[in-house]
Amino acid sequence: MVASMTHELFAALALFAFVSSITPGPNNLMLMASGANFGFRRTVPHMLGIGIGFTLMVLLVGVGLARVFTAFPVLHQVLKVVSIAYLLYLAWKIAHAAPVAGAGAEGRPMTFLQAAAFQWVNPKAWTMAVTATTVYAPSQTIPAMALVALVFGAVNLPSVSTWTLAGQQLARWLTSPARLAAFNWTMAALLVGSLIPVLLP
Repeated sequence: MVASMTHELFAALALFAFVSSITPGPNNLMLMASGANFGFRRTVPHMLGIGIGFTLMVLLVGVGLARVFTAFPVLHQVLKVVSIAYLLYLAWKIAHAAPVAGAGAEGRPMTFLQAAAFQWVNPKAWTMAVTATTVYAPSQTIPAMALVALVFGAVNLPSVSTWTLAGQQLARWLTSPARLAAFNWTMAALLVGSLIPVLLP
């Protein structure tokens, strides 16, 4: 353990990582929808993309990327607009997802690279990364940032797996096209609802 991080601070970091990773957000809502529509196995690349992509994001934010946004506030506004537009697009895709059997070329879960890249336009991911690296790494050194990133990496994958499994279990109930459509529209609405904290001043 990095010398500058006490056991109490480490425990607080682990708790923050767990709570922020397991609670609803764009990643988890999309994973639940993917688990219901495509099953657990086909959603594994999506889960790994989130886990590894977010871990890398925490490290890069911690070692200086956040300072770039502080120096150039306009970049933060650009990211906000891109994030909102992309999340609305994903919500539309979820709402119009076809049943797996009839989905054809459109019926594909998110890939590893798509999920990893999505972290950079995910408002919740930015909030988590900035909070973790500013509150739980008081020394602001690269080893401290690496520790924060590793804690999130260790906690994130089990958390996102839970949401995928929940979606897969729901698939047993979503056997009719009407139920599946209602579920997908609900997930899309919740995903749009997750933008409310971003839109508020």
